[in-house]
Amino acid sequence: MAEPSSAIAHVISPAKFKSRYLGSPSAIASAAAVELHGLLQRHVSGLPFGIALSGGRIAKSFYEEVVQSCRKAPVDFENVHFFWADERCVPPLDPESNYLTAQTFLFQPLEIPVSNIHRIFGEADPAYACAQAEAELCRIMPLDENGQPRLDLVILGMGEDGHVASLFPGEPEEMITDGKVYRSVIAVKPPPQRITLGYAPIFAARECWVLASGEGKKAAYERLEQGDASLPIARIVSGRSETLIFQDIKAR
Repeated sequence: MAEPSSAIAHVISPAKFKSRYLGSPSAIASAAAVELHGLLQRHVSGLPFGIALSGGRIAKSFYEEVVQSCRKAPVDFENVHFFWADERCVPPLDPESNYLTAQTFLFQPLEIPVSNIHRIFGEADPAYACAQAEAELCRIMPLDENGQPRLDLVILGMGEDGHVASLFPGEPEEMITDGKVYRSVIAVKPPPQRITLGYAPIFAARECWVLASGEGKKAAYERLEQGDASLPIARIVSGRSETLIFQDIKAR
């Protein structure tokens, strides 16, 4: 098991992040897709490029925008690998599956090689699913000095309670600082059983984006601006050197 990242020590630092205000969910999806397309175009061929995806209401439109961008200006996906920031413990064809959304609206339209898609086995025993997902991520991506896999990009949503991936408020300190790559959690919203990246690999990622949309998230976003370290989103941005937030909630 990987050792906890040294960045964990900074989770209570004041939150620092870049915020891009967009006027609507569709504008967020479009702007994030353009940004991702640029990253993929700049990717050095031959090196693995790892992206961790999330679910959420905006995922479908984001994937559709990515597909449009890549069809207008094709990119090489040969060494682009897709992982998940979190997954529901359901079979891959279940409507609640984050994998299914990506498979339908991103992978199939772009004909992403099956060997580059590293789904979490949500239908399996959670302990096995965590171990398999960690092994696969560490097999593909380089490890940092703390033994954490170094993803190039983690894309997160934000819940009304400030949760990201399936990292929810109220977790005990030992879970926040345990350094696990993936872990099984019981969510406060259905479906309850989930697998999520821990804080340490999100801290270790080269880039981290948050797609935050909806007036119902205004209170959590304002608490983030105030540096409320009790929120998972605030722990993420305060534990990283930089986080980019695409949002239609509030212009800074």
